[in-house]
Amino acid sequence: MPFLRRRKRTDVSDSRIDKNENDDDIQEKSKRNRLEERLRKWSCVDICCWFVGCICSIWWLMLFLLNAMPASFPQYVTEAITGPMPDPPGLKLQKEGLRAKHPVVFVPGIVTGGLELWEGHHCAQGLFRKRLWGGTFGELYKRPLCWAEHMSLDNETGLDRPGIRVRPVSGLVAADYFAPGYFVWAVLIANLARIGYEEKTMYMAAYDWRLSFQNTEARDQSLSRIKSNIELMVTTNGGKKVVVIPHSMGVLYFLHFMKWVEAPTPMGGGGGSDWCAKHIKAVMNIGGPFLGVPKAVSGLFSTEARDIAVARAFAPGFLDKDLFGLQTLQHLMRMTRTWDSTMSMIPKGGETIWGNLDWSPEGGYMCSAKKLKNNDTAGQNVNQSLTKSKGVNYGRMISFGKDVAEAHSSEVERMDFQGAVKGNNLANITNCDVWTEYHEMGIRGMKAVADYKIYTTGSILDLLHFVAPKLMARGGAHFSHGIADNLDDPKYQHYKYWSNPLETKLPNAPDMEIYSMYGVGIPTERAYVYKLNTYSECHIPFQIDASADGGSEESCLKGGVFSVNGDETVPVLSAGFMCAKGWRGKTRFNPSVIRTYIREYDHAPPANLLEGRGTQSGAHVDIMGNFALIEDVIRVAAGATGEDLDGDRVYSDIFKWSERIDLQL
Repeated sequence: MPFLRRRKRTDVSDSRIDKNENDDDIQEKSKRNRLEERLRKWSCVDICCWFVGCICSIWWLMLFLLNAMPASFPQYVTEAITGPMPDPPGLKLQKEGLRAKHPVVFVPGIVTGGLELWEGHHCAQGLFRKRLWGGTFGELYKRPLCWAEHMSLDNETGLDRPGIRVRPVSGLVAADYFAPGYFVWAVLIANLARIGYEEKTMYMAAYDWRLSFQNTEARDQSLSRIKSNIELMVTTNGGKKVVVIPHSMGVLYFLHFMKWVEAPTPMGGGGGSDWCAKHIKAVMNIGGPFLGVPKAVSGLFSTEARDIAVARAFAPGFLDKDLFGLQTLQHLMRMTRTWDSTMSMIPKGGETIWGNLDWSPEGGYMCSAKKLKNNDTAGQNVNQSLTKSKGVNYGRMISFGKDVAEAHSSEVERMDFQGAVKGNNLANITNCDVWTEYHEMGIRGMKAVADYKIYTTGSILDLLHFVAPKLMARGGAHFSHGIADNLDDPKYQHYKYWSNPLETKLPNAPDMEIYSMYGVGIPTERAYVYKLNTYSECHIPFQIDASADGGSEESCLKGGVFSVNGDETVPVLSAGFMCAKGWRGKTRFNPSVIRTYIREYDHAPPANLLEGRGTQSGAHVDIMGNFALIEDVIRVAAGATGEDLDGDRVYSDIFKWSERIDLQL
């Protein structure tokens, strides 16, 4: 019996052990299942947080390595991969014996100059003299709505809003770098310093690029400051004239300045008709949008360019939604439509320059062109056809639908939009957090715009007057976009014509030289295919149709954008026409026969990431680091002439396209 009792106790003990082991197995299995289920149920937020964490970790690691490595290490690695790097232009020309001679004036373009806060509302507390534009853009991330409020101008006057004063940064630091590591003028300044230039012989003509050109004088006396500084530099450098280097919109700003400085006060600077002849040796325009850019039209119409259109197509509605209280595109539209300077870049010259429904000067351009290198002969065309382009008519700057863009004009039925009745007939408009002028148009107004189907430069201004009446009313008092019939007409003495090369004469300065220097070989926006989104109540109703595609690699139509040769921002036609034909020799626009030169720079992307933005780039901003361009600038600043540079250097069809334009000269 004792044995049986022990046996029974043993059996019970064993069963308890088995039960405990089974419980442990069940718990372990349950734990495993819960973990697997949790992994399966990873939310979007988990994935995003993990992804952002990885990116940040990699970024900080790379930043640490960048600061820890010797300064010469990137160059050492690059040379190990690609071979010895060429000397920077400044060092090369220093070895040749070139030295600083003519003072240099830089004129920055739109958005590249820094702006800082001098007075603001309560939300901008602590930002006195901090950069709102340029630098790190830290305030854009911290308080975006406050930033947009302070970057906007008054929608009625085009000047400061009450209680806000944002002013341009002064000195070379105003535009040497746009953001940390992203140079604009810094490389050119450093190379000029190699041959002896310093701050007393270099001047950054900073201005508030948001204002209309004449308003920069009315508010800040920016034009007067440029005049005074140029006079001082000429006086303190033994009477040597200045070399002026404007970039992008700065080209138009300085064109305005040359007329302003000659004009009598109070409208002008009172310098007299010979001021430019006495003070300016050469004007070396870089990436100049002399005749405007199509990008300005799409920007004002729908706050879009090619990249934004792709983003909107990839994530429909994302940029329009009230994301964290910020409807991105609507805020951007409301802000930029207070910047009157954008009107200076609307295409000028109408259909005579840019083409009509069935013609354009670039007709027949091949987007799949091969390039012949080392072409220094003026007027020789290097773009050779691989395949015949079909149905591309760049004269149709905006088309509603790909079929409309490609159809013959006789097949397109259009309805005039200007008589359409606007009305506040959008449903639930009170829910819109951001007001834009589209809210006043109503569905009927929007449909009327789309039913007109095709817009050339002859009707673009009417379109913008219809959709952006306040901007156009202000801007119309400061800018003009036509072609002068008679330049001796007294009306052309008004400042609204001074930045349009087709409505003004060059200065009486026969010894001065004008250069047009720009990149080629990059697809550049020229015309657009749009669509209407009538479903939207608070969204921008017009959108580039990113699904519109030419159907082949050779097509000029990609992502709803027709491309042509240019520097990615300014088409060749706009950058080169005036120096190729409009000002070439004695014309009514150039009565004193100022010598003009075209210097094109064929784009070559960097061979690897270690080269940064490259030394042979033709892109609109990156060209400021192009070694060939910098060498040309330094040679002229050191005393060379256009003939010393071997005259024109042309890679595009600019001379052929210019000859197709029937303009009275």
